[in-house]
Amino acid sequence: RMPRLSPVHRLLCELVEIPSVNPLLLPDEEELTGEAEVVDFLAEEAKKLGISARKMRVLPGRSNLLLRLRPAGKVRQRVLLTPHLDVVPAEKRAFKPKIRKGNLHGRGSCDTKGSVASFFSAFAMLAQGGRRPKNTEIVFVGLVDEEFGQAGSRALAQKGPQGDLAIAGEPTKLQVVSAHKGNLWIRLGTKGKAAHGSTPENGKNAIESMTKVLQCLFGEYSKMLAKKSHPLLGSPTLSIGRITGGSQPNVIPNHCEIDLDRRTLPDETPASVKKELTELLAFNGLFPSYTGAREASCPALETDPKLPLVRSFLKAARRRQTYGVPYFTDASPIAMGGTPAVVYGPGDIAQAHAKDEWVSLKEVEKCRDAIHRFLIGLE
Repeated sequence: RMPRLSPVHRLLCELVEIPSVNPLLLPDEEELTGEAEVVDFLAEEAKKLGISARKMRVLPGRSNLLLRLRPAGKVRQRVLLTPHLDVVPAEKRAFKPKIRKGNLHGRGSCDTKGSVASFFSAFAMLAQGGRRPKNTEIVFVGLVDEEFGQAGSRALAQKGPQGDLAIAGEPTKLQVVSAHKGNLWIRLGTKGKAAHGSTPENGKNAIESMTKVLQCLFGEYSKMLAKKSHPLLGSPTLSIGRITGGSQPNVIPNHCEIDLDRRTLPDETPASVKKELTELLAFNGLFPSYTGAREASCPALETDPKLPLVRSFLKAARRRQTYGVPYFTDASPIAMGGTPAVVYGPGDIAQAHAKDEWVSLKEVEKCRDAIHRFLIGLE
């Protein structure tokens, strides 16, 4: 039996109970996938507060949820609360929330329904409290597809509304994050010439050529990356996530491909990374084919911590400074659309995507309180 729950904890339980696995990560399980049910549930909760919901169509059957709290006077600034509603795949039983030792366990509890519950509760408290900001419009945006291609935040950046600050909900242990690394996927390929395994001298081994590329990447190139640094993010990184090549043991392989994950700093672009990488490889006599393995742009986030709204939010969150994190979030596409963004929320990123995902209920409450303090302090 569930203990008696406060409204924000009850909301979190109800959100976890609605499976909203990103359908692009689990294409064949309709009962567990899609954000539509969460959107409808939150729209219904908003209706009880006298707030009408608008849906922004993003992908077939998948829409962002927009809830607006208009100010008492003219709209002079706008704050966006932008947690995402999709979660990564899990078994059906992972959507049955359980409370143990002050933590709520269940898929999505940490990434990021803890943020959804906190942000929405703070928004609801403001709507009910009667004391609205005089000139700040507050928009709650439940985003779809963060876990795959960030289609929700990209659509928001494109169609608006734009804001003066967006707070993207992610598990940051209640630290305010103003910078994160970008993410670039690169595919390198080498070509060879097929021959019989008994006469390797008649062919050219594409895997052998790729071995030299890998030695260069993990030797010289890694040292090059270690020399670059950002005050909040440290150095860029490179990892290899996939390698394919050849067809069978007794055939000299005529092709080999590797997929790289390159985490970027704010001053790096896909073009600058391509240039430094191809130049270094060419200097070592290596000329693999080079393609970007992802269509959407995923640049690093860097928001000025001295912006007045960021400073007000730091104060409301009772934090002295902002931090940087290595992972990519919706804050980057939102910032690309012209809205300065920070990342904030309850939970630890180590719990995100874990088999036994959980979030501290105390942190969920603290997050709600920080957001609410921030909202009631707006002019």
